[in-house]
Amino acid sequence: MNEPTLFQLQCFEALVSEGSFAAAAARLNRTHPTVHAAVAALEAQVGMVLLDRTAYRVSLTAQGAAFRSRATVFLGQYESLRREAAQLAAGQEAELRVVVGDLCPLPETLGSLRRFFETSAGTRLTLLFEAISGPWERLRDGECDLFFHHLDKPSPEIEAIELFEVRLMPVAAPGFIKPRLDGSITIDDLRPYVQCVIRDTSRQPSAASYYLIEGAPTCTVPDQLMKRELIVQGLAWGHMPSHLVADDLMEHRLVSLEGRNLRGAALKHYAARRRHAVHGPVAQTLWTQLQELKIG
Repeated sequence: MNEPTLFQLQCFEALVSEGSFAAAAARLNRTHPTVHAAVAALEAQVGMVLLDRTAYRVSLTAQGAAFRSRATVFLGQYESLRREAAQLAAGQEAELRVVVGDLCPLPETLGSLRRFFETSAGTRLTLLFEAISGPWERLRDGECDLFFHHLDKPSPEIEAIELFEVRLMPVAAPGFIKPRLDGSITIDDLRPYVQCVIRDTSRQPSAASYYLIEGAPTCTVPDQLMKRELIVQGLAWGHMPSHLVADDLMEHRLVSLEGRNLRGAALKHYAARRRHAVHGPVAQTLWTQLQELKIG
């Protein structure tokens, strides 16, 4: 038995999508008899009746529906392969690997990537989310093309574009901290209370403490959303990016602990990449766009 051909599968998919041989032929820019013959040959080769032709519009048999689901996946993969081959032939990257740090405001950060990839559909975006020193490790080990994160380790080997500033503030659920929240709360006041911290995703975690109170009980979570929920539920306190807790503060689900003795912080965030790495045209275009258009 001959194997089904790509053209036969394309005719079959067009016929099912369009509902008639004439419409499928128009979509594929082929003649009606050509499409009819291709679909009939496909049925003969797979040994199944794929189409119910008893009504005015053709429809799928049960076997045809099962076959189509697999054929649709195959045709989608073929189309992706075709686009990637065209990208490679044009000297463009098939994939761009971007790391987003845990403190980044996601709507603005991902929105900028969406706008870019709408015009670079042939390049696949591989998006990774990392915390603490994880973005730095990915960049250092060549596992990403660029990252969005704060710069803990300035280096001449890294070039960066300043994008936005993220403000961190210490917060807790109302009533979680017993002393009065009048701005005079001290580190010693907080030491008996559970402090929530983010788990470093690096394989070799940083030694930086990131506002950790020595001697305090801690709980560790994988991301900022889990951290926020744990704090809202009154299980711990911790430093949170202001964009994630602004509504909680306004609606009194959380209170700020910031005062004379306990400070927040403002961390500048950057797009960063290795200075001497080879950057393809798609990566360079994204870099240029970030230079011209700040996120926030």
